[in-house]
Formats: sequence, C-alpha cells, structure tokens
Amino acid sequence: MNSILKPLSARYTVADYMNWPDDERWELIDGVAYNMSPAPTIKHQNIAGSLYSLLREKLKGKTYQPFIAPVDVVLSDIDVVQPDVIVVCDPNKITERNIQGPPDWVAEVLSPGTARKDLREKKALFERSGVKEYVVFDPVQGWVQRFVLVDGVYGVGEILDPSEYLELGFMPGEVLPLAEVFGFL
Repeated sequence: MNSILKPLSARYTVADYMNWPDDERWELIDGVAYNMSPAPTIKHQNIAGSLYSLLREKLKGKTYQPFIAPVDVVLSDIDVVQPDVIVVCDPNKITERNIQGPPDWVAEVLSPGTARKDLREKKALFERSGVKEYVVFDPVQGWVQRFVLVDGVYGVGEILDPSEYLELGFMPGEVLPLAEVFGFL
C-alpha cells in the first residue's frame, strides 16, 4: 500500500513540496506526492541505524559523508525523496537544507507500506538520476539486493544474505558485514 493522499491527477513540484507543513513527511516522484506515514518499524530503524553507524565509522576522515533519513534529496524539479541512508561523495551537493543531485550510494530498508514504491518507482528514479549504487534491505526475509549502475542501467541486482559482506562501490576494497547491519552480531 502506497500512501498517496494528495490527488493523483495533480502533479507537484519541489517548490510546492518546500511549502508543505514541516510535521508531514512526503516524497515526490515524477511529481506524484507519496505520504511517508506511518513511521517505520523498530526493526527497520535498527537496520537503518546500524547501517548509518557502520558507514559513519568507515568514512571518518574522508570527504564522503553519510546521511540518515529524514534528509531531502532533490533530484529534479519534480523529484525529492528521503532515502533511509545515503552517501554523498561530492561535498558540493550538500547544502544547508538538502542534498542537490544524486547521492553516490542509496540504501532503503523495506517497509510493508513502501516496498513496492522502493522497488519500482524509486529504483527507476535512482537509475535515471544516476545513483551509482542502490541497495535494498528486506528486514522480514533477511536479504539484501545490490544494484550497480552500468552504462546508465541497473541490472537484476546481486542478492546477498546476512552472512555475507556488502561491497561499497564508492570505496573499492571496503565492505560492510551484513550480520552486523541486521543485528546478528
């Protein structure tokens, strides 16, 4: 179930989005407004928090910067999303208010209410926006799917289980232990 509470026939812009109440969480994909309520589950938040913490530790002293939701990522005049965890390698994309342009690395932790959007609309958006790596975590089934942009296209994606390590394409040779991300260590 994707929560689309604003009229489907209406198309919104980032300018519209910036004027909506601060206590509401929305995303715009192709001008369609998606409500980000209700809040994610505890398991979802634990995975996102562990992922962010591990990345933050690995990136200490580097110019790369990780972020955890909510942070606005503006990809076009009609696309603004709040991925669970991102890494931005170009500090010029980071503004006081949001991220301008595609992050180098995006992770989404699936929730029942947003899984379809994350795997369909957001994946297509990240692909056409030039996000180099898109990683999807399924907290219920316990798997990860990693999509790497090659010649402007994501392939079928590499499937990993929690006993494996996730390669970080933006930092060759660096990996994350998925057991730790999933809270098994």
